[in-house]
Amino acid sequence: MRNLLFVLLLLASAPAWSECAEALDFSYRPLAGKQPVHLCEQYQGKVLLVVNTASKCGYTPQYEGLEALHARLSDRGFAVLGFPSNDFMGQEPGTEAEIKEFCTLTYGVKFPMFEKVSVRGNDATQIYAYLAKQTGQKPGWNFHKYLIDRDGKVVGSYGSKTTPEDAALLAKIDALLSAAPEEQAD
Repeated sequence: MRNLLFVLLLLASAPAWSECAEALDFSYRPLAGKQPVHLCEQYQGKVLLVVNTASKCGYTPQYEGLEALHARLSDRGFAVLGFPSNDFMGQEPGTEAEIKEFCTLTYGVKFPMFEKVSVRGNDATQIYAYLAKQTGQKPGWNFHKYLIDRDGKVVGSYGSKTTPEDAALLAKIDALLSAAPEEQAD
């Protein structure tokens, strides 16, 4: 009886992977970290902006706007998730430790940054392959953005030229944050 009770307690406290939104059913290491985190554990039920980043790109100053957006809206259930990538003309050549230092010291980045990944072609990491399949749009350059609603549905894809201050993007994020999870609008 004790063993059965122990097993039931373990099952009750285990993460509910079966309830995880498909868009978040991936594990990645925090930037320069050692242990992967399952995205559902941290971000299920939040509105997310997933961005492939690079430190030596003309769009790199978007880090500032992404951090401001994350800081302003995180209390409402929003997060920016950054994934450094060296896929476009080698504009993210550094190590993860160097990338983390650059982002923190230059732009004060505190939003979650994850391990360096590939975001295009056959080498695209799982989350980027999934996001591209859902939207029909692959990142064409650094700072491509995907918007995910509270239910884990991919509801938008925004090219590099769309800044974090873009009025249409901000309106969409605000609408998603204001809606209850089952009321998410496309």
